Amino acid sequence: MAKRSVVLNMVLIVMLSLVATISWGQSSSKREDYTTLRLHAAKEKVTSLQFYFHDVVSGKTPSAVRVAQANDTDKSPTFFGALIMADDPLTETPDPKSKLVGRAQGLYGSAGQHELGLIMAMSFVFTEGEYNGSSISVLGRNAALNPVREMAVVGGTGVFRLARGYAIAQTYWFDPATGDAIVCYNITVVH
Repeated sequence: MAKRSVVLNMVLIVMLSLVATISWGQSSSKREDYTTLRLHAAKEKVTSLQFYFHDVVSGKTPSAVRVAQANDTDKSPTFFGALIMADDPLTETPDPKSKLVGRAQGLYGSAGQHELGLIMAMSFVFTEGEYNGSSISVLGRNAALNPVREMAVVGGTGVFRLARGYAIAQTYWFDPATGDAIVCYNITVVH
């Protein structure tokens, strides 16, 4: 019996040592992550960007397409329940032939029953210049008929890792017959 007790105590000590080692490893790892975040926070900067978003829903090659809708969407004055997937070009100027700086990839849906209110989940993926390969993620309500709208920047990748900030959208041009639009985006991010 005494022998069994000694063996159980040894097993218990080994197990506690393993648990302590594993816990220490996790704490050490967490400490490194917090240190990295603190160092990153000390180097944060503010960047302002302006570009034009070309949302084309008409024609043979639209950049945004309806992928789902509710049964009554077509009867709704706000197209409530429509879900649109987009891969829209982003350009330097409002001219669709101006320099392409990236793509707006994501989705938006009509979430307002009584007024047009789009819920947007969009990544602005940059393909040119110093931000090539980086992206900014925007999430929020876009009251598309208002002259100026604000949405939250909720993250980013590459140069914009840990980004936070806001996006101001202003409609530059809209064709009510087709639904096509060009929107100016001014984005301010801390990263």
